[in-house]
Order: sequence, then C-alpha cells, then structure tokens
Amino acid sequence: MYYTAINSEAVSQKQSSSHVFMVRPSVFYGNPETATNNFFQRTTAENKTATTRKAQDEFDGLVKVLRAAGVYVYVWQDFENSETPDAIFPNNWISFHCPRTQVLYPMYATNRRLEIRHEPLQMLAEHGFQTDTRHDFSSYANKSMFLEGTGVLVLDRIHKKAYCALSERCNKELVDLFCEYMGYKAVVFTAFQTHQNKRLPIYHTNVMMCIGTTFAVVCLDSVDDTDQRNTLLQSLLNDGKDVITISEAQTNAFAGNMMEVCNADGAFFVVMSETAFKSLSSEQIQRLEQHVTILHSPLSTIEQLGGGSARCMMAEVFI
Repeated sequence: MYYTAINSEAVSQKQSSSHVFMVRPSVFYGNPETATNNFFQRTTAENKTATTRKAQDEFDGLVKVLRAAGVYVYVWQDFENSETPDAIFPNNWISFHCPRTQVLYPMYATNRRLEIRHEPLQMLAEHGFQTDTRHDFSSYANKSMFLEGTGVLVLDRIHKKAYCALSERCNKELVDLFCEYMGYKAVVFTAFQTHQNKRLPIYHTNVMMCIGTTFAVVCLDSVDDTDQRNTLLQSLLNDGKDVITISEAQTNAFAGNMMEVCNADGAFFVVMSETAFKSLSSEQIQRLEQHVTILHSPLSTIEQLGGGSARCMMAEVFI
C-alpha cells in the first residue's frame, strides 16, 4: 500500500550524507547479551572463525558497492582479540550531526559499551571531521537507561523529527533529552513483532522504518495501537513523504533496515541487503526507484547472527 502526500515543504537541510563510517569486525558471532530482546537473531552451529570470515566478506562486499556508487566510506578495523561481536553496528553508539556535533549513546548490552572508543573518532578527525560539540549520554547505562543511537532514533533530519519505537533499548526520558539537546520533536509509538506466538516489542525502530529525503518505508502493521499508527502515518504525510508500507514478513527480511545515502555528484541511493531487496515486490521497487537508485549486497550471516542489516552497519557522517 502506498500513501502519497499532497503537499511537500521546501527544505534546505540534508537528510542523507555522502560520507559513512563503518567498523570492520575482528570477531563476529551471535551475541548472547543482545539475544534476550533482539528476536531477529538466529543461532548457528559454526564456530567464531567461520562466522567472522563470512561477516568480513559480507562487510567488504557492502563497502565495495558503496564506493562504486561514489559514496565515501571510512572504515575502522576493530582491534584484534576484542570481544565486541556487534562492533559492526556503530550507529548504535555514535551519531553525527550538523553543525560539527557528535552524540554518544548508552547501550543495553554490557559488552556493547566496549565499542565506544576514541581511536575511530580520531581517525575521522584526521579526515577532516572535526567536532565542536559532543553530547555524551553513555553514562546513563549505569542507571539502566538506554538509547541505542540511530537504531532507536529514526531521524527526519530535514523536519527535525525523531521517530522512536519504545523498548528496553529506547528510554522515553532519554528520547526527550536527545530532542531537547538536538532541537528535534519526538514521534513516539510502540512497534511489535510476532515471536513464538507472542506480540513483543521490536528492539530497534530502524528495522521497521526508514526515512529518505522524499520517501519513507514503514511497517505500519507492527504498530498495533490504531491511534499511534495513524499519528505516525500522518506525521510522514504532513512532511511530504511518499509512504511505502511493508509487511511484517518483509520486516523480518530486513526490508525496513535500509538507509538513504548520496554521492558528491548529487545522486541519491537507498542501501539494503540482498535479502531485503528480494523480499520487495516489483511495485515497491518501482516506487522506490522514483526517488533513489537501489544498492544491495549479500549480508545473510550478519543478519542471521547479528539481528541487524545494512542500515545498522553505517553511521552517516556530516561535516
């Protein structure tokens, strides 16, 4: 189903960036600390050596696709012998904003908090991404209050809205604090998935929705509350988005976990996994291609063990 807005607001701020920060894993396996509420994760009998090699190959493949499209990719190689199996998902601990601002976030899993490091940020600084302002919320993890970056905050950077599905990893007080510091308005709801015949909260907003410059992809079926669902949809339409809905089955195939990027020539793309792309109908693909060129790459090991996909692997960098 498609919803097309009647009016579109002229805006000057950018939704997407031509620069992305990514972390190449030194180890990759299913993280038991995150599996407690990430119901997209699946187990495997393979050992860490095999799963790490596959994840590295998938990571390198996505980087190659992005660079071939003219997107600047800044890769940090995670430290050897680290026990940070989710380091491949840096957007949960860091986000970048204009002008020259970083935000650090508190994460649910104890071993994920080890991902927050100075060294990759120094690498970005050496490439010219200097920061004047840093908002550091990471210490709230000590109070069992969590806000996992642009995993839980799906940002409409143009209209300064933060779409947030509340969960154990998305604390409402911290959503409000982020919005106060960053000048955003929160659009808050609860999104669910069916797991073992139960309706349980989706751990990250960005697996059920994506916002581009002129479009939005969203699984409205995951928002069980009718009023919340209508508020979410109307907010997107009021801001001129072409709203493309996906099913829960497509959400389980990570079709919601896509991200818009651009290149220096002004071309716009949406990045997703091969699994996500294959789940889309021809109508959905055609509708997306009215706005962007689709880029996709195989990420099945990362999706299966990590419970995240293409969008989770990229942190947009803004100068």
